[in-house]
Amino acid sequence: MSVKLRKRKNADNTTSLILDIYHNGKRSYEFLKHLKLKTKPASPIDRQLNKENLELAESIRNKRAQELVTSGYDVVTSFKSNVDFILYFENYIKKYTKKDKRNMEGACKRFIDFMKKEGIKSLTMKQLTENIIHKYAEYLSDTSEGEGASSYFKRFKKMIKQAVREKVILSNPASDVTIKKDDSLVKDVLTIEEIKILAGTPITNMQIRNAFLFCCFTGLSWIDVKELKWKHINLRNLILTKVRAKTDTETVVSLNSTAVSMLPDAGEPQDLVFTLPTNAGALKSLKYWVEKAKLQKHITWHCARHSFATNLIYYKTDVTIVSKLLGHTSLKYTQRYTHIAEELKRNAVNSLPTI
Repeated sequence: MSVKLRKRKNADNTTSLILDIYHNGKRSYEFLKHLKLKTKPASPIDRQLNKENLELAESIRNKRAQELVTSGYDVVTSFKSNVDFILYFENYIKKYTKKDKRNMEGACKRFIDFMKKEGIKSLTMKQLTENIIHKYAEYLSDTSEGEGASSYFKRFKKMIKQAVREKVILSNPASDVTIKKDDSLVKDVLTIEEIKILAGTPITNMQIRNAFLFCCFTGLSWIDVKELKWKHINLRNLILTKVRAKTDTETVVSLNSTAVSMLPDAGEPQDLVFTLPTNAGALKSLKYWVEKAKLQKHITWHCARHSFATNLIYYKTDVTIVSKLLGHTSLKYTQRYTHIAEELKRNAVNSLPTI
């Protein structure tokens, strides 16, 4: 094991100082970016500055060499711990090859949004504390629906574990932080009768109306309907084929007459089917629309997808078929809709008048 100081000349008449680190048969580098030499010092001041920078670089080299000898872990970790946290997260995602890559990207995006909310302008790996992670977990719980919070936090913790394995950080600050998984589904689904009431209620933004009702009859989520393009729709065969943004799995749905009636005039293959505002704007309009329809339910955009699945099961569609229509990766996710459908049936029976 050794640490050597190396010089590299640059085109701008400066010389970079680099530490070549050899440890356990591996070679790595540390660029001393804040320490540069004048390649051809033209004045006593330049020569003195070169001397001081060389002395400081040598001091750093000695410190790194001592760390190699006295520590039982890869010395490179003490340098990596100063890397920008978001940069590390994004690089981790670039190398990530699992099917849930979009979920991982979502976890990163939400952490960036969390930093903005908390006024955190920058964060290094070693500055990531358990307290910050607790606040991030609370932020996810406050801003996510259903299993979203636990799903994103699971991916976040997966990335942190990798940082520990790579010894970018020495301990896992997220190990004792958890988000309880919400296995229950939003029970506020819309029955077919309620969807009819909603469809008959005036709304200013017809794009939101048609897109939401389209989701009620196709099972598309918000992100999928917002990204829906005409290339995904075969009007001749009345088939919708799209890869789900959340799971990266392909969904194929037959379009019934109601779903087709919600579509605008066809455009070019790359054109968006619906012109929709931001998620916040769409939710605001949806909330007003539901209130105007006097439906006493808390309806979000994802409820359209829940309603699609529940109504299919209510009208005796096989759960395996529903699972395929939803693009679920496991049947266990779909089976939970059977409980809601059964509850709707019980409520229907109990609503009959007594004699």
